[in-house]
Amino acid sequence: MERSTRQRSAIRDAITAAQRPLSPQEVLDAAKQQVPALGLATVYRNLKLLVDEGEVHAVTLPGDSPRYQPARHEHHHHFRCTGCHKVFVVHGCPGNLGHLVPPGFRLEQHDITLYGLCSDCAAA
Repeated sequence: MERSTRQRSAIRDAITAAQRPLSPQEVLDAAKQQVPALGLATVYRNLKLLVDEGEVHAVTLPGDSPRYQPARHEHHHHFRCTGCHKVFVVHGCPGNLGHLVPPGFRLEQHDITLYGLCSDCAAA
């Protein structure tokens, strides 16, 4: 396990406080409040370490770069705003989707991404 640094702590705090998956740039913007000299290369390096250590989970949506959220055990899905491109956690699940699988196939897991406008963009 890597030693904790001030930069890594700021990155971890930014991801935890956001309560939604963040892009590396969003992590940088938030973590700079604690470490103003933080750079994007340092963010990427520390995100990789946090993912490797199991503290952070990379969320990859179709056609998008990975975003990062705290590693969680509960099942959840995502909402991607088509206005500001932020990604939000959606709690809840439609349940067993096995009935949608073609005959002879076996469903092992699923991930659902909803697309639309977040409350800020919808109000604009």
